[in-house]
Parts: sequence; structure tokens; C-alpha cells
Amino acid sequence: MRIYLDHNGTTPVAPEVAQAMMPYLHGEFGNPSCEYDLGRSAKSALETARAQAAALLGASPDEMLFTSGGTESNNTVLKGVYYGAGQPVHIITTRIEHPAIINPCLFLLNQGADVTFVHTDGQGLVDPDDIRRAVKPSTKLVSVMLANNETGVIQPLAEISSITRESGIWLHTDAAQALGKIPVDVNRLGVDFLSVAGHKLYAPKGVGALYIRRGMEIEPFMHGAGQESGRRAGTENVLLAVGLGRACALAGENLPSEGPRLAELRDRLYHGLKEQCPDIVLAGHPEKRLPNTLNVCFPGRLGAEILASAPEIRASTGAACHANTVKVSSVLQAMDLPPEVAKGAVRLSLGRSSTAEEIDLAVAALARAARNLADGGRRD
Repeated sequence: MRIYLDHNGTTPVAPEVAQAMMPYLHGEFGNPSCEYDLGRSAKSALETARAQAAALLGASPDEMLFTSGGTESNNTVLKGVYYGAGQPVHIITTRIEHPAIINPCLFLLNQGADVTFVHTDGQGLVDPDDIRRAVKPSTKLVSVMLANNETGVIQPLAEISSITRESGIWLHTDAAQALGKIPVDVNRLGVDFLSVAGHKLYAPKGVGALYIRRGMEIEPFMHGAGQESGRRAGTENVLLAVGLGRACALAGENLPSEGPRLAELRDRLYHGLKEQCPDIVLAGHPEKRLPNTLNVCFPGRLGAEILASAPEIRASTGAACHANTVKVSSVLQAMDLPPEVAKGAVRLSLGRSSTAEEIDLAVAALARAARNLADGGRRD
């Protein structure tokens, strides 16, 4: 039996999403910029999808921009602010961000931007006071993820937004991992920009969205014929937008029941592992985290070897193994986990298909693998 516990990596396309997309594979092929019937039909579908995405965020449809995914959404904000704000530009972000934030920031450093990477505490939480202390007169943007992709730790965005608003600084959050797992409201969070990745939300890969608060003007990432109200040129992908819209609607419908269900299964997984492997270490805050995410470390063993010894489990590690060397992820490094602990990290992320039976089987398989490695396996 194969057990999929990598929903933070990607999710399968929901059947309801695939069904919603079918007409736009067969017959409904119009360009939404055209005025005749096929174009009007495509435009209507696009705007319905926009409204569905906006509703999940507590936003207005005109504040939503369709993109190719979370990476493009993040690049749009970071580069759009830098190239549109005038010099000098200071950006504040954190050491635990996804590479889709870290690498654009490193690129902008080479372009002349000033970037501060704020640390976290040992549980992966950003201290809002560290953000406050990092603010300079040239600070134009703060970008802090809503929930971490490796540990699931949820960041104090509302507290951070009170700081950015006091200082007249724009606030962006990469919410790719949070949507559909916890309630997300752009006004309660106080953010000006929010990135969405469709494939984390049971929509297809290659589609995402960006919330831009009404009145915010940044340099467009894509230039051309002026689609998406001049904010992202290129003929809109109606097929994928419809899929994302339906996925957002479905997430909103499922959220009240799915969050508690996943939290119960996640805790069942953790307590089962802790009972059989008492030395495991929880990576991340024990409470302020996503209901579906569990990151545990097996000290003295390698996460990759744990998973290799439990081939029925499909999950991810917090360390990459290359040419007999092990590199701990930047997220776990930022939390100052000892290397002998961090090298044993395994990320287990649950989803709609997860069941109690699967969780119990996963506990047995992972515990067996951990014991076998401890008895005679590699410990470096």
C-alpha cells in the first residue's frame, strides 16, 4: 500500500476541479479579450473564477490577478516593488522563506537593492520586534510567509502588519501552504499582497493568483497587450483559471470540517511515532502550525535513509543528500537545530485522501525503519 504524505509538495487535482475544466478542453476555446460569443463565454468563466479565488481570501474580485503559480506571484511583487518604487529600496524578509522569495531577493541584491533576512526562534517563529528593528527609512516592502512549507509554523502576520502600517510599508505574504488549511482573510491579516499556488490547493500545476490590494501600483512583471487590467500581459489561461477558481470554492466549502480532521490525524501520527520512537524531535512550534503538517527529526539517522527504508511512504526530508554529503535545509538551519538532529528530519504532510488506517500504517513503517537504522544502519 502506497501512503501519500507529501501534500505540502503537491496535491492531486480534485475530481470536481477536473470536471469544471472539461468544457474548456472541448468546445469552449474562446479568447476572453474577444467581443463575440466565444470570447464573452470565456470572459464570463474567467471572472467567475476570479470571484471564487477572491472569496477564499476575503478580497474583491478586482484585486485578484491570475499568474502561472506562486513563484511568478512572488516575483511579481518583489521585482514590481523594486523597479517601481525608485531608489533606494530596502526589503525585509526572513531566513525561512521558500526559494521563490529567497532567490528573487538575492537577485535584487545584485541589482542594487538592500535586503535584510530576519532570523527566527528555535520553533521557527518570526519575532515581530525583529521586523520593527530592521525597518529603515528606505524600507519599501516586508515579505513574510504565512505558513512555512517544511514545519507548517504559522507566522504572526497580523502583528507584523501593525508595524508595516505604522511605517507606511507594504506587506506581502506567500500563502501557498496556508490556503485551504486555515482561514485566510487579507483584511484580518492586514496584507497588501498575497501569493497563491494552485497545485497546493488541488488545482493543476502551472496556475496561481496574486492578491493586490486596491490602490497598490507596482511595475508589471509581464509587459504586452495589457490583459488582467494591465497588470499581467498575455492571453489568460481560462482552462487553468477555471480550475483554480473551483479549487478555491471547494477549499472554502471543506475548510470547517477538513482542518479539524487533519489536525486529529496529524496528532495521531505524532503520538504514534513518539510512542514507538521516544527520541524523535518535533521541528517547529507545537501549536502554531498547520493542521496537516508534521516535521519530525530522528536524531542520529538520516531522513532520506528513513524514507528509503520505508518505501511505502511518499514524503519529503529536511536535508538533501549529494555525493555522500548531507545538507540541512535553510529552514532547519535558521531554527538552529543541531546537525545530528536536523539531518534526520522527515516532513509528513496530510491531505484530503489521508485516513486513520493510512496513518497507523505510516507509524508502523517509519518506526520500523528508524529502529532498523538505529540497530545497524548509518548514523552520520
